[in-house]
Amino acid sequence: MKAKADRDKTAKGRAERRRWLPGSRLGRLIIALNLVGLLILIVGALVLNEFRQGLIQARLDSLRTQGELISKVIIIGATTDAPSMDSERAGELLQALFIPEAQRARLFDREGRLIADSYLVADRVEQRVLPPARKRGDLRLELPRDAKQGATQQAKAKDQLNKEVAKALTGQRVAGVRASPAGGQVVSVSLPIQHAKAVLGALTLETGDVDQIIAAQRRALMPFILVAIAATILTSLLLSALISQPVLRLARAADRVRLSRARAISLPDLAKRDDELGDLTRALESMTDALSTRIDAIERFAADVAHEIRNPLTSIRSAIDTLPLIKHGDGRERLLAILQQDVNRLDRLVTDISNASRLDAELSREPPRTFDLQRLLSEIVGTYAADLRPGGAPVRFIAPDDGEPLMVSGREGPIAQVFRNLIDNARSFSPPEGEVRVRLAHSGRNVRAFVDDDGPGVPPENLETVFERFYTSRPKGAAFGSNSGLGLSIARQIVEAHDGRIWAENREDAQGKVTGARFGLEFPEKRPDPRAHGKHE
Repeated sequence: MKAKADRDKTAKGRAERRRWLPGSRLGRLIIALNLVGLLILIVGALVLNEFRQGLIQARLDSLRTQGELISKVIIIGATTDAPSMDSERAGELLQALFIPEAQRARLFDREGRLIADSYLVADRVEQRVLPPARKRGDLRLELPRDAKQGATQQAKAKDQLNKEVAKALTGQRVAGVRASPAGGQVVSVSLPIQHAKAVLGALTLETGDVDQIIAAQRRALMPFILVAIAATILTSLLLSALISQPVLRLARAADRVRLSRARAISLPDLAKRDDELGDLTRALESMTDALSTRIDAIERFAADVAHEIRNPLTSIRSAIDTLPLIKHGDGRERLLAILQQDVNRLDRLVTDISNASRLDAELSREPPRTFDLQRLLSEIVGTYAADLRPGGAPVRFIAPDDGEPLMVSGREGPIAQVFRNLIDNARSFSPPEGEVRVRLAHSGRNVRAFVDDDGPGVPPENLETVFERFYTSRPKGAAFGSNSGLGLSIARQIVEAHDGRIWAENREDAQGKVTGARFGLEFPEKRPDPRAHGKHE
C-alpha cells in the first residue's frame, strides 16, 4: 500500500510539473544542453579566439617598422656629431611625418622629458565619458567612483609608459600591450634614438584600435550567433517533439497498464517509426502482449485447476456423506478405498500443479549451458534399469552409431524432467512384456530424440490434445486418477522454452497396425568451435 501511494504521489508530481512548466522534462533538458554547448562555442569565438593575438602581433610589426623609419629620419635630420639631438628640429620632423589618426607618436629626450606628441601637433585630445552630474545640494567633496577609477587607471597607464620609456633609453627595444589612460589597452612600441652608440632619446608609437576592431568583429558575429541560437532552439524543439513527447506517451501508456485500465500498450503511430523509439515501442507492445497472454494463461490454468480439484473433492464429499450409512461390510471398505484413491489423486494434482507453477521461475533462474544430451539420457536410463521392479517395462537406450557427443544448449535439470515424464508415460502404457526405448540421432543441424513404447498408441484425433493440460486417456484396467494430465503439458512448455519442438505419433507395422506410440523431440545442436580448443584444419 505504501509503495502504491508513493507511485501515485510521484505520478501526481509529474502531472503538476507538466501543468506549471512548458514541455516535458526531457525536452527542457535537450534544449538546455544544446544551448550550453552553443554558449561555449560563442564564448570561445568572442573571448578565446586567436584573432586578437594575430591582430596584436600585426600591429606590433607595423609599429616597429614605422618606428624604425621615424627614428632614422630623426637621427639624420635632428642629431649632431656632438652627439646631441635638436629637440625643436626633431619635433618639426615628427610634425612633418604622416601619423595615422588611430596611432599616437611621442618623442622623449635622453632625460625622459616629452619633446613632441602627435596628438598635440595634430590638435587632437583624448576623449572619455564624463561621470554623471551630482544632485543639487550634494556637497560631498569625495570624487565619484568613476572619477576614482579613472584617476587610478591614468596613474597606472603613466607608470607603465614611464617604465617602457626608461627601458628604451637604455638602448632596448620594447614592444607589447599596456594599459591606456581611458581604461583600455594599447599596442605600444618604444625604440631608442641612437646616434652611433649614444642614446639621445626615445620614440614611442602606440595604437588603441585593437579593442575597436575586436568589438567590430564581435558585432559582425552577432547575426550569426543569433541565427545559431535560433537554429539550436528549433532543433531542440524538434528533438523534444520527436523524442521526449513520444517517451512521455510511452510513460503514460505504461501508467494506464499499471492502473489496470489496459491489458497492453498500443501506440501504432510510434510502432511504425524506423528508429530506436520505434524499436522500444514495439518491444513494449510485445512485452505487454506477452504479459497479457501469460495472464490469460494463468487465468485458464487457475480455472482448470479448480475444475480438476473439484472432481476428487466432490467424490470425497459424497463418500463421506455415504460412510455413516454403511456400518460394516464390503461397502464400507469400498468407500474407504475411494477416499484413499481420491486423496492420492489430490496429492498428485497438488504436486504437479506446484511443479507447473514453479516452472517459469526455474527456467529463468538457471542460466543455460552446453551439455552432452547422450550422456544425460544414458544416466537417466541407467536409473530406471537400477530401479526396475517386477512387472514393470524395462527402459533401453539406443545411442548413435558414430559415438560422437551430441551437444545442446539449455538447462539440464528441466530437460531431464522432460525425458522422465515421457519415459514414465510410456511405461504406464506399455504391457508387462513390452519395452520402452530411448533413441538419439542427428537431423541436419538439430538433435532428435525418440521415446517409443509397445502400448496401444494414441488415437489419431488426440495426437495434439495429449499435450493439453489435464488431458488423460488411460487404457482399460489402468488405475483411475493415477495421472494428473500435466506431464506432457509441462514437457512441451520446457521444450519450447529451449527453442525445440515435441510431437506425438504412432508406430505401425507393415500391415498398418499400430504397434505403439512414439514421442519425438528436436533441439538445436550446439556445435563446438574448433578455435576454442586450439584445433586447426
